[in-house]
Amino acid sequence: MRYFIIAGEASGDLHASHLMGGIKKKDPEATFCFFGGDLMAEQGGTLLKHYREMAFMGFFTVLKNLGKIKKNFKLAEGKLIEFQPDVLILVDYPGFNLRMARFAKAHNIKTFYYISPKIWAWRSGRVKWIKNYVDELFAIFPFEKDFYDKHNYRIRYVGNPTVDELAVRPNRNQTCREFISENGLEDKPIVALLSGSRRQEIKLILPTLTQVATLFPDYQFVIAGAPSLTLELYHGNMPKNKIPVIFGKTYELLQQSKAAVVASGTATLETAVINVPQVVCYIIELGRLTSLLRKFFLKIQWISLVNLVMNKEIVKEFFQENCTPEKVGGELRKILEDSAYREEMLQNYKLMLAKLGPPGCAERAAEEMVGLLRSY
Repeated sequence: MRYFIIAGEASGDLHASHLMGGIKKKDPEATFCFFGGDLMAEQGGTLLKHYREMAFMGFFTVLKNLGKIKKNFKLAEGKLIEFQPDVLILVDYPGFNLRMARFAKAHNIKTFYYISPKIWAWRSGRVKWIKNYVDELFAIFPFEKDFYDKHNYRIRYVGNPTVDELAVRPNRNQTCREFISENGLEDKPIVALLSGSRRQEIKLILPTLTQVATLFPDYQFVIAGAPSLTLELYHGNMPKNKIPVIFGKTYELLQQSKAAVVASGTATLETAVINVPQVVCYIIELGRLTSLLRKFFLKIQWISLVNLVMNKEIVKEFFQENCTPEKVGGELRKILEDSAYREEMLQNYKLMLAKLGPPGCAERAAEEMVGLLRSY
């Protein structure tokens, strides 16, 4: 069968590549045409547009690149009609992909969505687009089923790709002493700092995290460097003491850490799956105005995926003006020094893992997709 896939970001490239591998196992004659990246290209098929030419984020960036975005739409629409796939598979990236779903519906092309847009968090009105234009949605969080049930739309929960990736992560048997020696660190217990993957996140949150580090002289703080950023960017946002930055070893760093301070996002889930107690903090631009916007437009109670999956607070979150060195440091101290408090968090992680289910997300999604297409 013929599969047209659209992934517009690095994470989408990763998840789509695993999905393609699963599809090939169930459909050895599969042919792919796609918007994506290098990992998808390794699975074979025709790469039409790299996600690096599509990943425009933020209002002004989108406005500045409207011409390129329109050209990408035209290319996708034209190639979709030309390729005449058995299915269009959309991977997250809602601004682009929901429009493509509408286009596919108008041309009688089946559409599957893998990894739901986060409409359960904001812009929930987009659920109408899903109901009108998407034939099947394959979700990666169990709480998404409750959201879509409220809107009378049936989805398929297939598990979570983070569980898959961490099950096969490298250096799982590495010792802390080996890690410290390999990376030139001090012989002290480690606290990991996961400060985000975008330049603006680093600029906003790293000064606060640097101050937190000064409160714990008996620990060494180590930053997990994002691959797209530079050491100079990190150093430029540390007012005084220069905290070590290690690139390309986030999972290894977490594995050897006593605790972690984590900017909200997938990293909170990764930290929990690796079983590291954490404090969650997040700062974005607009200051107090953002807090008002969050109050009126954000549809969720928590900002971390860990709490969302469990539907209760199992890790503390500090957002905007509450994200101070004193508050974050106080929670971190509790994690490091209160053994009962720490153990309760770790026990909740186990319950969270049970909710997410076992590894095999991409293969389960692929099996269901191929089965559905053969049944039509």
